[in-house]
Amino acid sequence: MSGFSTISCSVAQGICRIRFARPEAGNSITPQMVSELHAAFDLCEAKEGPDGRAVTVVVLEGSDDVFCMGGDFDAVAEDAVPMDPAPLYDLWLRMARGPFVTVSVVRGRANAGGVGLAAAADIVLADESASFALSELLFGLFPACVMPFLARRVGAQRARYMTLMTRPVGARDALSFGLVDALGERADELLRQHLMRLRLPGRAGIARFKTHAAAGLDDLEGQREAALAANREMFADPQIRADIRRYVRDAKFPWEA
Repeated sequence: MSGFSTISCSVAQGICRIRFARPEAGNSITPQMVSELHAAFDLCEAKEGPDGRAVTVVVLEGSDDVFCMGGDFDAVAEDAVPMDPAPLYDLWLRMARGPFVTVSVVRGRANAGGVGLAAAADIVLADESASFALSELLFGLFPACVMPFLARRVGAQRARYMTLMTRPVGARDALSFGLVDALGERADELLRQHLMRLRLPGRAGIARFKTHAAAGLDDLEGQREAALAANREMFADPQIRADIRRYVRDAKFPWEA
């Protein structure tokens, strides 16, 4: 499917495969990427996909060595106006609530918002190279928008621990936490095995299940406004923005002389 610059997207046999296409920037998240992901989800939510069949599975993938490194710090350092977090939070809501199974396939590093792109999915697959980190606190931030989706998977205390420690969690620990659902030596083979089963249920049944599960298991919509307010307050802080600009310019963390 054409018309995208930050992602690639293809649909066949009711399965939509989306790949982040900014490897030179660690597949970092920009407003353009979020907009294009929403456009891809619009196509997936249509009653009939581009191939004439309703989409029942949406797969998100990164590069071989990095899934997604989170928000684009280069853009944060340069832009006078911080990125609006609402479209990204709403994208994760669509992943969690949409009438299809969302699958995030993590190879290599997932950081900050990249963890959100994993945690919001119905199923997370990973290979041994995968790692998950919340580095925000190193810059005086915290992952306000990621937390509701991450805590839904791993529990509030585990999400708190990952936030406070800021260090990467390896694939096997992420599996034990519940952030990863299945781990294999080759992520592509693991995905193939899952798609063989996931292609079988119809869209109506998937939609009913996800609506029922959402009503009884979590309150992602209820946490939205508080998460967005916290995100906006942090990214408006002049000191935080100065620390980010210094990191982009000099590769120095805030505590380094």
